[in-house]
Amino acid sequence: MFWTGWPWQRVIILFTGMAFLLIGLQVTLFHYRQNFRNWTMWVPVAASPVLGILLLAAGFYNLPVMRTILLVLLAAGALAGVGGFVLHFEGVGERVDGYRLNNFLVGPPVTLPLMVTAMSLLGLIALYWRW
Repeated sequence: MFWTGWPWQRVIILFTGMAFLLIGLQVTLFHYRQNFRNWTMWVPVAASPVLGILLLAAGFYNLPVMRTILLVLLAAGALAGVGGFVLHFEGVGERVDGYRLNNFLVGPPVTLPLMVTAMSLLGLIALYWRW
């Protein structure tokens, strides 16, 4: 197999990069559907592909400068995901009837920003975990 002998960190970094590209596509569709009502909607739309491409590049070119850039961007991504969760949770509450189950089903997806946080943390673990 092509990846036989690859360290687990490299595989996870590549997986995380692909996941960020897919999350970015989904975020773009959701925020486009809402007509980008708030400027903060552009943050994950712009940042997810950048993180995805940088992580894919880091999977093949393990440069110290790239690791430093990814450290900063992934940490910011983890914080931005938490901020997105708060905004999405508040968005559910702004709908008619507030925090009812139906509004969680049809309103802003409260778990999607937490996926950004989780993938950012996974990327950080893969970059800096030492046995």
